[in-house]
Amino acid sequence: MASAPEGDFEYHDSRRASDHESFLVHRRLRWAKIAGALSLVLFLGYLLIDQHPRPNGGSWYGYLLGTIALVLIIWLSLLGIRKRKMTEGHWSLKAWTSAHVYLGLSLVVIGTLHTGFQLGWNVHTLAWSLMMLVIASGLYGIAAYAVLPSQLSSNRKEMTRKQMVDAVEAIDRQLEHAAQPLDREQSNLVIAALEQDIFGGGLWARLSGNYSNCTTKRALEGMPDDFRASQNEISAEGKVRALLRRRAASLAQIRRHMQIKARLEVWLFIHIPATIALLAALLAHVISVFYYWG
Repeated sequence: MASAPEGDFEYHDSRRASDHESFLVHRRLRWAKIAGALSLVLFLGYLLIDQHPRPNGGSWYGYLLGTIALVLIIWLSLLGIRKRKMTEGHWSLKAWTSAHVYLGLSLVVIGTLHTGFQLGWNVHTLAWSLMMLVIASGLYGIAAYAVLPSQLSSNRKEMTRKQMVDAVEAIDRQLEHAAQPLDREQSNLVIAALEQDIFGGGLWARLSGNYSNCTTKRALEGMPDDFRASQNEISAEGKVRALLRRRAASLAQIRRHMQIKARLEVWLFIHIPATIALLAALLAHVISVFYYWG
């Protein structure tokens, strides 16, 4: 049997290592080094230029910094389009994402130097502020995707979302039957618990995990603690209370799932609109610069 060339083994080993490599350390931090070197060179240039007053957005060096920042921002905003194409090699999605992160961070230095540390109530400062908001939300996204997926997997306990919902529905069917002997007040508590939307509560409830208006919790509080009618029999209230406890535990799992998912996704509701607003502010910034320049 013919054996594969040694070079093929090396290729496949490096390919497997690359597949499991995080975009943050892609190619041994290639884009972190490039972004760091770019920031350092431009920062040293700002310090070494013999100009009074110090370089600002209206100086030749300020225009250079602004042009670099503008090109970077436009290029970085194309990541969403790039995600729709599957390619390998130097400009794979992983390489592009790594460049997106580190060159985006370099804008903290480049954009701030472009302002010449002269900030005020104008469109130029608005553009800088939006840029910083985009970068901050992006940093949150990186942190979220580094920590939260493992928490999501742990909370699921090998259950799908549908299985978690099915578990609650199965308990609800048992509750409908078990609650029939209850008095009117207790029955109303159980009915309110069954009728409440398990996915309701609003964005803040999902993010915080605080469901203060949980009718299942209220129904539990309305059931008596002493649920034994005799030594060998559990009362109707006791059966309902046990089912409500199971329902509360299943709800807690679903709500924790929704909380983690919301924390994973909420940054996009800031990052993407802020990016669009940034591009609009940059357009106004550039137009105003050329208007006053002319």
